[in-house]
Amino acid sequence: MVEYAFEPQNQRSAAYLDGQLIGECVYQVRQNAWLIVHTEVAPEFGGQGIARKLVMMVADQAADQGIEVVPICSYAVKVLG
Repeated sequence: MVEYAFEPQNQRSAAYLDGQLIGECVYQVRQNAWLIVHTEVAPEFGGQGIARKLVMMVADQAADQGIEVVPICSYAVKVLG
């Protein structure tokens, strides 16, 4: 089963399977915003909605903290745009 974690110390949300990193959504902190700059899932896990969950995890965490999200990577633009 895929496990998800929000890792602010690494500025990302991450997906793990059996302890192995299989996906991540990376953001950068800029002033009062989080810029989502990279989203990637290992090819063999594509099409399962993992990337979408990772992007939404970052967006939800930002919203909970009153922080604006600026999607930069093309996938985050697609999900949040």
